[in-house]
Amino acid sequence: MPSQIRFTGNDHNSSSGDNKKIRAHLLINGKVQGVYFRQNTVIVAARNNVKGWVRNLQDGQVEVLLEGSQSDVGQVIGWCNTGPANAKVISVDVKYEKYVGEFEEFKISY
Repeated sequence: MPSQIRFTGNDHNSSSGDNKKIRAHLLINGKVQGVYFRQNTVIVAARNNVKGWVRNLQDGQVEVLLEGSQSDVGQVIGWCNTGPANAKVISVDVKYEKYVGEFEEFKISY
């Protein structure tokens, strides 16, 4: 079954182009812990020049905060829809927020 992506906020619909800087806050549901989701998210974010963090939540979800260009963040969100090989992503809730530019890297948060 394909996962479901739900978008909230409206910053992602801007016509400013792919280089517009955006911030996206994700909650990923499914079998997403114990499958190297966080470690693989770090790799995918680095490949796409996206900054921010990823962490496990106590309720079994994975939370991700992404900042970067609209196209690069979109690539990471697309990957999060599937995740690593052993993950079973049910849904990805995406909330677009105002870009802050507060991160220098992408890392696992604990």
